[in-house]
Formats: sequence, C-alpha cells, structure tokens
Amino acid sequence: MPGDAVLPGSPEARDPSGSPWSSGVVAEGAITGVEIPPSESLIVAGLPEGGDVSSSGGALRQIVRVFGENKLAVVGLFVIVFMVLFCFVGPLIYKTNQVNGQQALQFSTQDARPSGAHLLGTDPQGFDLLGRLMFGGKNSLIVGFVAALVATVFGVVYGAISGFLGGWVDALMMRFVDILLSIPQLFLLIVLAVIFHPSLTLLIGVIALVAWLVPARLIRGETLTLRVRDYVQAVRVMGGSGSRIVFRHIIPNTVGTIVVNATFQVADAILLLAALGFLGLGLPTPQTDWGAMLNDGVNYALTGSWWLIYPAGFCIVIVVVAFNFVGDALRDSLEVRLQQR
Repeated sequence: MPGDAVLPGSPEARDPSGSPWSSGVVAEGAITGVEIPPSESLIVAGLPEGGDVSSSGGALRQIVRVFGENKLAVVGLFVIVFMVLFCFVGPLIYKTNQVNGQQALQFSTQDARPSGAHLLGTDPQGFDLLGRLMFGGKNSLIVGFVAALVATVFGVVYGAISGFLGGWVDALMMRFVDILLSIPQLFLLIVLAVIFHPSLTLLIGVIALVAWLVPARLIRGETLTLRVRDYVQAVRVMGGSGSRIVFRHIIPNTVGTIVVNATFQVADAILLLAALGFLGLGLPTPQTDWGAMLNDGVNYALTGSWWLIYPAGFCIVIVVVAFNFVGDALRDSLEVRLQQR
C-alpha cells in the first residue's frame, strides 16, 4: 500500500540479484528512524564504501605545491639563493682586497684581462673583479632587502590605517600619496642623492621613501573591502579597538598581497640602486654596487674591456628576473582565485 515502509531484509528491499541494500534506494514514503548499518549508510549517502578520503593538505602544503608547479619560479628561487651565498659567503672563500685601493694597485695590474690569478680580470683601480662582483652584490642585495622591508612595513601600516578610518582622513592621506606618485621616482632619487652625502643607510632610506607608495595604495584598497566583513563588525560589537582590528584582523588577511608586493619591491630597489650607481650617484669609492661597476665599465667599453661590463650587467638581470618569477608564483600560490584545485 502507498506510504507503507520498506523494511530491511524484506523482498521489496532486494534487487533482482537478491542482495539487500545493494541499490541504495529507499522507497517513497518510507518511515524514518530505521537504524541503517554504517556500510549501507555510505551507499545511501552516495559515498564510496571502504575508500580513502582524499585531502588537499594544509594551506602551506598547497602553497608549496602550486609554487613547485611553476618551474621558472623554482629556477628563480635557486638563482636568488645562489646569489645570496655568492655575495655573502663567497668573500669568505675567495678572499680579495676590496677596501684599500693603493694596496690593490700594488699587488695587481690595472684593467687586466681574466687569467688564473684573477678569474674575471681587474678593474681600472686594480681591484679583482670577481671579488668586486661579490662585494658590490652584497651592497646591492642589502639595499634591496632592507629598503623593500622598510617600504613594505610603512606602506602596509599607512594604507591599512587610511582605508580603515575612511572619510576625509582617507582622502587626505591618499592625496598625499598621489602627490608623491606624480613626481618621477628617478628624478626624486637624484635630487635627494645630490643634496645628501651618499651612504648605504642614506640610499636605503631614499629608495624606501619612494617605494612605500605602491604598497600603501594596494593595502588601502584591500582594507576598504575587509573592514565591512562580518568578523570585523563582530570585533566592533564586542568593543575591540581600532588598532586591534587593523593589526590583528585586517593586516593578517592581506598577507598574500603583502608578500607578493614585497618580492617585487626587492627587484625594484635593486634596479633603482643600479640606476643611481650608473649615474655616478651611488656608493662612494671604495664602496661599490653593481650599478657603479657598470658605470666604471662603460668608460672603457670602446677599449674592448668586456669583463668590466658583462658580469655586473648579467648579475643585475638574472637577480631581477628571478625575483619577478618568484613574485608571479607567489601570487598564484597565495591568491585563492588563481589556485589550481
């Protein structure tokens, strides 16, 4: 009769083969409350019986997996690690004099071609060029990493506060950013480098001064969307302070944007330092960087001294490209909408 229950084990519950529960279908009108064995419940729910449950793993594992799928990014990461070891550990193994110019001229020849004594030759001041490449690369990487860190931290805090407060405060803070962005970065760097005596600390501050503007705008845009989320409103209702909302809830939720932008900031800082050094506004002698080495090499380009130009230019290119590859892969790994699931 319609509405009667189909009881387990009854003929109606068997399929043509005579096996109970094999079809996993309960007749319409069946009463509820009948205890179903675990194996049969899996069939009724449409789940595989006795199979392994697949899991995509934790967030970190997924980030590493997506990053590893980008072969160029993996190569770029190895290049960055190699250059860091080359510039910071290399001088401990390949020891050369890079400080005393008079002593360097005394024990070596000016503008010498690559040889067994000097693997990449010497520069016009008598410095060993391979050691000079490590010495200048160390300064370039220090400026790149530290300037990017300072610019990212200040830009993130500035942008988060601006977006969270909103209203006229946000408009005023962003107009200040727009004014600085309207000034060409290289022009501003040249003016500051001419006014002040160049040093490693000054160049880090000058490059960070123009580099924080981009992360400030990015984080401000992220904050405008995050501040209306339910969890932020819940903190407000519970009496949470504005600083707690910004530093404990908004900024941590923009970590993907922060990390990706910081990667590009390092590459941009290295390029800006190379531009200043190429223009003769970099670190004073005997300090140097890859851009200053290029500037020295250009003056001797017509004499055929290729070893003064190509090594420094090659290092700048591969490091900047490597950071760009890593930044692209991190964007794909950290951006949920671009993850391959």
